[in-house]
Amino acid sequence: MDVASKDTEQRVRHFRQILMWPLQLMPLASGSPFENHAQLLDRQDADNPWRELVDEFSGDPGQFHERHYSEFVTFLPYVQRFLYGEGGGLEGRQAHDGESPIRIFRRHDVARVRMRYKDRGSPVDFDIAHLDLYFFYDIEVVILVVEIFADDLELRQVHDTLYRFGRAYPPSWDEDGSGSHCLQRAEWLASDGRVLAASDYEKRSKYLSFVSRFRAPCISSHWEFILQPLVLHHSDECGPLRYRQIEYHRMPLVAYLAMDDPRTLSRDDFARLVLVTGPGKRGAPPAAELPLDGFESRYCYDRYWQPQAEQAGTRLLSCGHAVVMVGSAQDAYFTGTENGLLGQFRHQFFLLALIPHFHKAALLMLSDRLVTALNRLRIGQTESVKDFKRAIRQILEVFLRFTHRYWFYEISDQAQARALFGMTREHLGTERLYAEVREEIHDMSQYLDSDSLRRQSNTVVRLTVVTTAGLIATITTGVLGMNLLDAAQAPFADRLALFTLVAVPSALLTGFAIAKSKPLSDFLEALSDERLTARAKLTALTAVWRRTRPPADG
Repeated sequence: MDVASKDTEQRVRHFRQILMWPLQLMPLASGSPFENHAQLLDRQDADNPWRELVDEFSGDPGQFHERHYSEFVTFLPYVQRFLYGEGGGLEGRQAHDGESPIRIFRRHDVARVRMRYKDRGSPVDFDIAHLDLYFFYDIEVVILVVEIFADDLELRQVHDTLYRFGRAYPPSWDEDGSGSHCLQRAEWLASDGRVLAASDYEKRSKYLSFVSRFRAPCISSHWEFILQPLVLHHSDECGPLRYRQIEYHRMPLVAYLAMDDPRTLSRDDFARLVLVTGPGKRGAPPAAELPLDGFESRYCYDRYWQPQAEQAGTRLLSCGHAVVMVGSAQDAYFTGTENGLLGQFRHQFFLLALIPHFHKAALLMLSDRLVTALNRLRIGQTESVKDFKRAIRQILEVFLRFTHRYWFYEISDQAQARALFGMTREHLGTERLYAEVREEIHDMSQYLDSDSLRRQSNTVVRLTVVTTAGLIATITTGVLGMNLLDAAQAPFADRLALFTLVAVPSALLTGFAIAKSKPLSDFLEALSDERLTARAKLTALTAVWRRTRPPADG
């Protein structure tokens, strides 16, 4: 059987894809501290289609279903507090209302997305289940979540959709002028069929001029539309929040495929699905470049996959960038939306993928803030040094809160959830990235601490020199209190003159000691060194007057 006929037979009875696009939110003002950006999106006007979502945990108890309960109990208690906030008594509700870890905003004006592919004439419409923005408290990251679904698709269409839909901009252009590796055209549709926005991958001059001007990539017009009123940071647009790309232009995803018989998928098919390499050319043999060595151990979780049994079960795959669930459309448990795996895919499995991508985005954002702080540092400018220290301390504080509030090594005691989370974060390299960022912040913190100690040490040296020099004035003024000079009954003018005679030299001596504190400290050190000769000590004393100014601090 050739590949073409095999593709005809292989149908995906139900397909879902959830895109997760992490973006970095820019500070509201230059050098400003980390802020809760979601507050600026919480406004009701015609220009803002986003409305905050009242989740099932804080809304009508009648809307809380078993699938929500199943999602909740999947996670360990500290992860539950991160995902759903605090509950219980009045204190917990106030904490949840004031500083909820996650705030979700949803728009309802976009009902479908129409995709036009390069190798077929008729477009395919996908229904949109959710269009959400996930904001995280105290972290300048927002994640756009787009969930689409359709029924009865060819396997090639699924491959194409996974490969081409989630692209923010074209990496290059084909000979016909269309964007390489992108859809021919993507259109957001309203419920009445109106086209709300369309892609513009083919506008090569737009992308070239934008990069030439801003040294940053441009975003396709249909993705810009979805994110409004958020605007691209490197642009002339005005908006309440500005964002920029934080990672690769291909959006991470999770995918669900319900097929008549998933056992008809070859090893190459599974590899193309999880590695999101596209369908390949019709009639071509399996791609030799796919990394199939050790494929099952690296990318597959096959605890519930038995291809030799009557019911093959479910196969889970993860490469970090993509998490894929494949099963039988004839299995009621796999297609169940309440108690089945489809409901779990849309809830806990989505969160299992979202958390490590949030971790990676947050760590990249913190690393970017460190680089920005260093780029703005001008060592010779006092205000620049102060701003740098302030920025590093803010980043350190946020990193500590991120570590204790959001960073997890384990998120569930369920074997399947624990394994999938571990597999995803290992492919993403979040643990290695966390160690790198922590080391960078630790180095910065050590620098600030050593700089503070150095300045304190210099201050102590100067105070020691001034105190030593002040002994002379102290002894001199003490003489006046030993009744050697009985001036208590002297006229006021005589007493004032006597006071001035002592105070002026003392003040001059103190000022001289401060101005010459560095060479004087060198002289005192030489004076106390028994190994030096009297001539060397005298040379150290004369050096106090030879130096016009003390050396600058490093």
